[in-house]
Amino acid sequence: MADYPKDIYTEPEPNPHTLANLGPLTGMAGIWSGSRGLDVNPKADGPERQAFIEHVELQPIDAQTNGPQLFYGLRYHTRIVKPDDVETFHSQVGYWLWEPATGTVIQTLSIPRGQAALAIGHAAADATSFQLEAVRGSTVNGIVSNPFLEHAFKTERFTITVTKHADGTWSYEQTTTLIIPGQAEPFLHTDRNTLHKVGEPTPNPTAQAALQGE
Repeated sequence: MADYPKDIYTEPEPNPHTLANLGPLTGMAGIWSGSRGLDVNPKADGPERQAFIEHVELQPIDAQTNGPQLFYGLRYHTRIVKPDDVETFHSQVGYWLWEPATGTVIQTLSIPRGQAALAIGHAAADATSFQLEAVRGSTVNGIVSNPFLEHAFKTERFTITVTKHADGTWSYEQTTTLIIPGQAEPFLHTDRNTLHKVGEPTPNPTAQAALQGE
């Protein structure tokens, strides 16, 4: 059991400048584009390899507290299209969160096909690579799906590895383990891409207020 404090109500005084307190998420804030994505997804006649183009916006949020627990984080929206197509191939929203006290990194994600997950990992504050995981059935880093997905493409596990590079880009590799009726083995649905910055982040509200007061 985690060593939680007896006082579960008293909140700490957070630093207003989220961008300076993101730990391993440092450098990921901003607007990003990736044109060399690859998605390997299941089809009736076998795996399909699909190239994709990705646009991601990650904006700093004010620090969040649960009693003594303190998070700094980024709100994100990912939109993906196929090359030469305007229709949304994939959309995803959520938060990247960093808890300095425990070295915990969290990604919350929700997609408009009726699925949500919370993935957790641990990293040093200066880490340039880290991995998170969500697993079926967990009440702390779990996965929930609508009834059809639960029947036809049951998600057993989700992992994502993020790597920050010296040139200022960052990349990810993720694997979603699916149980599909009629298939003897789990299907590993994979995605990967490298993101290049195309725009700077907007400071979070308390940071803007602090800067105006200086």
